[in-house]
Amino acid sequence: MTNKEIWAVALRQSAIDLNCQPEDFERNEPLITVSAASPDARKYLPLPFVCDMVSYGSNVVATIHPQYRDIVERYLVSYPAGNAFETPYIHELSEAFLPHGLDVCFMAEYFLPDVERLQALPCTYELKTLHPEDFSHLYTEEWSNALCANRRHLDVLAVGAYDGETLIGLAGCSADCDSMWQIGVDVLPEYRRQGIASALTSRLALEILERGKVPFYCCAWCNMKSARNAVRSGFTPAWAELTVRSTDLIKELNKR
Repeated sequence: MTNKEIWAVALRQSAIDLNCQPEDFERNEPLITVSAASPDARKYLPLPFVCDMVSYGSNVVATIHPQYRDIVERYLVSYPAGNAFETPYIHELSEAFLPHGLDVCFMAEYFLPDVERLQALPCTYELKTLHPEDFSHLYTEEWSNALCANRRHLDVLAVGAYDGETLIGLAGCSADCDSMWQIGVDVLPEYRRQGIASALTSRLALEILERGKVPFYCCAWCNMKSARNAVRSGFTPAWAELTVRSTDLIKELNKR
């Protein structure tokens, strides 16, 4: 695939997730749609959304429950795409949703591979390609970024790094939708800062592309280690996403 083809795949998927058209993300003005469930959306999305916003840089597309159109419309008219997902402006959105038992919950940055930079990076440890039967016993806390116990049926491929017989790093991917597979990676603490994460991530990304799917990578905005790993591995920032959820859910998440 070319970078242009990869970008087009991502736009099509975001359009499914946000109930709009791919070209809507390249408009100069914001757009609001009514959120709707779709069998082709990313499997982990809680559709229909109360409010979910995506920006590929040109504008913001927001998909919402119609009840909250006025809140979102006022906000997007007030702030351009470059400011809409940052403080102090985002506090205004938060304050508007709080009386409804809702608040800004997730904020993340998503990365796509740059095929002009993506290559299999070297690793001083042996790397092995793994299939579901090979990692079925690895749904433990130490590999919780690479594999998802709650959606293990979506985990389709992984690459492991081994020090002898010991698994020291693991990158896994989940088939979150038909065209795009999401990568997560873990490395044991005592083996970090050796380039293992980027070797695993780049190798798995190439494996995914060979299967005709687009790999993508996600991290929280504050997770600089993960963002640097994405860039080192041959990925480039593609879109940002913000999701509003219930304050009850947020309180539950904060108990962890």
